[in-house]
Amino acid sequence: MHIPSLKERVSADEWKLRCDLAACYRLVALHGWTDLVFTHISARLPGPDHYFLINAYGLLFEEITASSLVLVDQAGNNLRDTPFPVNRAGFVIHSAIHAAREDVQCALHTHTRAGIAVSAQKSGVLPISQQSTFVLSSLGYHDYEGVAIRDDEKPRLQTDLGRANCLMLRNHGLLTVGSSIPDAFLWMYLFETACQIQIAAQAGGELTTFDPEIQESNAEALRTQTDGQGGAFVWPALLRKLDRMDSSYKS
Repeated sequence: MHIPSLKERVSADEWKLRCDLAACYRLVALHGWTDLVFTHISARLPGPDHYFLINAYGLLFEEITASSLVLVDQAGNNLRDTPFPVNRAGFVIHSAIHAAREDVQCALHTHTRAGIAVSAQKSGVLPISQQSTFVLSSLGYHDYEGVAIRDDEKPRLQTDLGRANCLMLRNHGLLTVGSSIPDAFLWMYLFETACQIQIAAQAGGELTTFDPEIQESNAEALRTQTDGQGGAFVWPALLRKLDRMDSSYKS
């Protein structure tokens, strides 16, 4: 599929954001976190209008490019000439987050088997793995209300997310936010991994849990492990991996 390049038609800052967001879509596909075309990742452009980029509905994540991403406003209007529509559920969820959280640049939503499986468990994320310590330190829960196509769900999404970086959408999937695209990706890596470990551990017998005090100290541990950079610490290595495989996300 040929998609004309927008590189010369947008600012350098917007192009950089587009390339990073397209890379994030490719990385999600690479890690097997996709659900055909039915999930979404958004990135907010700087400025007071809360415009954000989101995937062109109908493209697989492995097909997403910087130029295929759709720029929309808070009313869902397409702000660039493109033949692609936007997923209504994706717009409702992401517009709610970007309207409420000025600190959030990126929001990432998945429908993985492990994520949905844990979201269907009454106890949610259990304190049984190192990955879960990070997630539990910044986790909210949102009850299932059906496919998220109604604007009246937005206030409840915003309240349930609060100031957290991870939101478990009950019976639905996982959502993470970050002050950058790399941060949102790293939070999803931890969230998804914690869920995969939990499902595997529950199949193996009685579980052991860790002392809650460990969880309270792990925010500092995460900063130490990433040299204070958060997702930016691993992002260059991830981009190098993508570039070795297929650099077309930058087109």
